[in-house]
Amino acid sequence: MQSAEKGAAYEPVIGLEVHAELATESKAFCGCSTRFGAPPNSQACPVCLGLPGALPVLNQEAVEHALRVALALDCEILVPCIFERKNYYYPDLPKNYQISQKRRTLGRSGRLEIEVAGNPTWVGIDDVHLEEDTGKLTHPEGAGDDYSLVDYNRSGVPLLEIVGAPDLNSLDQVSAYMAAIRELLLYLRASDCRMEEGKLRFEANISLRPVGSRELGARVEIKNLNSFRTVLRCLEHERYRQQQVLRAGEQVARETRLWDEIACASAAMRSKEEAQDYRYFPEPDLVPLVIDKEWLARARASLPELPRSKRRRFVQALGLSDYDAGILTADRELADYFEAVTAGGIEPKAAANWVTGELSRHLNERGVSAAAAPVTPPQTAELIRLVEQRAITANAAKEVLAEMFASGRAAHEIIEERGLAQIQDQDELQAVITRVLAENPSGVADFAAGKTQALKFLVGQVMKATRGRANPQAVNDILRKRLAMARE
Repeated sequence: MQSAEKGAAYEPVIGLEVHAELATESKAFCGCSTRFGAPPNSQACPVCLGLPGALPVLNQEAVEHALRVALALDCEILVPCIFERKNYYYPDLPKNYQISQKRRTLGRSGRLEIEVAGNPTWVGIDDVHLEEDTGKLTHPEGAGDDYSLVDYNRSGVPLLEIVGAPDLNSLDQVSAYMAAIRELLLYLRASDCRMEEGKLRFEANISLRPVGSRELGARVEIKNLNSFRTVLRCLEHERYRQQQVLRAGEQVARETRLWDEIACASAAMRSKEEAQDYRYFPEPDLVPLVIDKEWLARARASLPELPRSKRRRFVQALGLSDYDAGILTADRELADYFEAVTAGGIEPKAAANWVTGELSRHLNERGVSAAAAPVTPPQTAELIRLVEQRAITANAAKEVLAEMFASGRAAHEIIEERGLAQIQDQDELQAVITRVLAENPSGVADFAAGKTQALKFLVGQVMKATRGRANPQAVNDILRKRLAMARE
């Protein structure tokens, strides 16, 4: 029996179920398109609708995606695994059952490493299974509207469910877990995780127990959470609600609840008994799925370097800061772009500065990924190399990069055309500085009076006169010498 002492301190025990639509062109058991945004009910067939005589055919690409995710989560792969019918009635489920997995899922007993405030920890993965998505209901909210609309385009889209163990005890851990799952799915290219399109969704399970206790409290499940922010707000509300119930000396009801985003509150949906009432039984139209050793070996060999491993390598082998490594590895395409730049002979820190800085800024402004950047890694490497060789200043290089994004031309062509090459001739630089000193006698006087900011002003005037082509360090050195001589 869960303790309900008034004033007791409680900790949450949280487990998340992740639902990710897989990145396939066709559905899980038929050839209908999975394209998002098509006219309602334009991507449905007799299989999607469960019409008599329609038989499902398993999508191998969906299995490949699911298998790679299960392996990346260090799961045991069950051989054979079976598909089952999960029976329940709802208007968005035209067959009155969903093809899913329960007793012999694709993967079990896995784990995922997360990090909170620099402290790594492992979160258990109970199972990974493949199923079909349901249709989508729309509820008009106009005055007098007493009907709902159903769109079966989503019905049958391959859906991967990742059932996490109740190993999370704080919202920071929940946030880190969601980010790690999304990152993993993107790295594996198993899903594009577009939450605004419903392609990544969550269900949260939460209970409370007295701090220090190992006994689990009554679990509440919250359905259909479609953003990180919603998950965190919902769990914070539910933690507070359950805490108030327990401190009042009452028991938390074991139930399923829905989240009302407008009211920022959860509401009871149905009671949740211990026994499942879905009447699972093997899908008679699909044979057991046997993943043999050769298939398993191919899937393992196809796994990319995973995010946390890549992050550690960037820090330990390349000498990057945790911050830079985190920014780069949050996006597989950006990390790949960075490594391609370093492969061109660029020092990792310099490459990281440009890739996470100016390059990312241009990508974000254009709304494109690093993989689709109009400036290739070799072109970026050439630009950085020109800066390192002092053939061009960093400020001028930013101008050049902008033009490279606009035109796709090489850095050296733009530099030559615009006359942006750094001034190397000392006589030319001395002549510019002489002119600047003559035009700014007040700056010279201020420096002589001990106002050190005057030096920065004069350097700026030289850079302006040379259109940013002068080497700032060389200008600093020459000005200091000239001003010191003038003072004497």
